[in-house]
Amino acid sequence: MIQTSRLTYRVNQFWRALRMPARLVDTGQISPCLSPSQMALFRQMQPSEQWHASLVVQRLKEAGQDHPALLTAALLHDVGKILYPLSPLERAIIVLGKKFFPRLASRWGRGIPRGFRRPFVVTERHAEWGADLAARAGASTMTVSLIRRHQDAPLEKPRSLEDRLLRALQSADDSS
Repeated sequence: MIQTSRLTYRVNQFWRALRMPARLVDTGQISPCLSPSQMALFRQMQPSEQWHASLVVQRLKEAGQDHPALLTAALLHDVGKILYPLSPLERAIIVLGKKFFPRLASRWGRGIPRGFRRPFVVTERHAEWGADLAARAGASTMTVSLIRRHQDAPLEKPRSLEDRLLRALQSADDSS
């Protein structure tokens, strides 16, 4: 279930998306982290998602994180959403659905992304889709895994480098 602080975060994210300028992020700051094919994927993301991804990278760098696979994953962690772009209204529906009908929202997230279920399916499956897109764009195995796992439940005790990077990605994502 979404906690009140998470709901507040999502409401603020919704308002930022509505006010987001219709311009893209300065790719000069992020291009060192992405290959040309990965940059092509990044450019297909909605402007609000590009801003969010660049903010995740900024948070990671502020925390002293500079692993190349992590920074690439941070920029592409939501790239699966390019397959079915969501409007701010659909994002609000997801937040409300998860808050008030968490079991139904989870069930609606399974299946084909069409009709009223579309935003719920995108939310549930974008990590998987994004990992596949990143792999096809030449991302490292570590980057692909971080993207695929970024919505998994946080690990209590990270056991590997990948687990530690995942925890950093999730933390930066949640605060951006």
